[in-house]
Amino acid sequence: MPRVLTGITPSGTLHIGNYFGAMRPAIELQAGGDAYYFIADYHSLTAVTDAAERRAYTRGIALDWLACGLDPAKCVFWLQSDVPEVCELTWLLGSLTPMGLLERAHSYKDKLAKGIAPNLGLFSYPVLMAADILLYDTNIVPVGRDQKQHLEMTRDIAIKFNLTYGETFVVPEEMIRDDVAVVPGLDGQKMSKSYGNTIEIFGDEKVLRKKVMGIVMDSRTPQEPKPDAERNLAIQLLRLVAPKDVAADFENRLRAGGLGYGDLKKALFEHYWNFFAPYRARRAELVANPDYVDQVLREGAEKARAVSAKTMARARTACGLR
Repeated sequence: MPRVLTGITPSGTLHIGNYFGAMRPAIELQAGGDAYYFIADYHSLTAVTDAAERRAYTRGIALDWLACGLDPAKCVFWLQSDVPEVCELTWLLGSLTPMGLLERAHSYKDKLAKGIAPNLGLFSYPVLMAADILLYDTNIVPVGRDQKQHLEMTRDIAIKFNLTYGETFVVPEEMIRDDVAVVPGLDGQKMSKSYGNTIEIFGDEKVLRKKVMGIVMDSRTPQEPKPDAERNLAIQLLRLVAPKDVAADFENRLRAGGLGYGDLKKALFEHYWNFFAPYRARRAELVANPDYVDQVLREGAEKARAVSAKTMARARTACGLR
């Protein structure tokens, strides 16, 4: 049975783009029985510099994933920093990783282009990511196309270590799911906290309703037919949260003319709010039971360390540290 691994960086509040693009596919994969999911708080150090904010984001992500269906009986779920072996392995791998490989990383160059000050954490991000993956004998890593290069770098690093010191690490394969939704944000760009165009999974009803009702539409009147209805932003979002027949009906009504944008956005909000209602209820239960969440993460870390200890023993022996 192949082992699947996914990391989640606590660098902001999760939104519906995170849910449909990453969370739901990952939660579906846990049914396979060998899924490893971790909260990548070490990775967040390059993006978040406020300690209290990091703690809040980390706790929030644990609550959000558990509320949305992550089942600790079907997967291993832990906090990255509770497994210190990942830092040791990062050094072992980094000692063999060519500078040129890291200099070619698209994400690093993109961050520099956006004016983010370079530092070692940003530059060596792919090495820490490789350690995250290789430490657990991972077979499959679900990634978006924007992370494809990093997974390829992980493979290169693993192969170089194996060639240098002998077969030590499982060389992982990528899983790019073409059916995973690319969720548009409130401005039509890809939904991202970086663009400030998100609809959060959890939050205040009035605030979220105002966000949805504030989606900007064109100036056509309700009576005018909209032959491009499938491209309408509210329709695209409605397809995610409403039954197929309901979303298709609204799209057809918009195409034919006679449906006002205000009514469409009201329907979008109601379907969005109802879609996540069971998750809100579950999250409220988890907030009221913090000891349970702590226990899940603690037991997950114990299971993760049982695997990581064996991998590190193998790596230390291979490179002559033992």
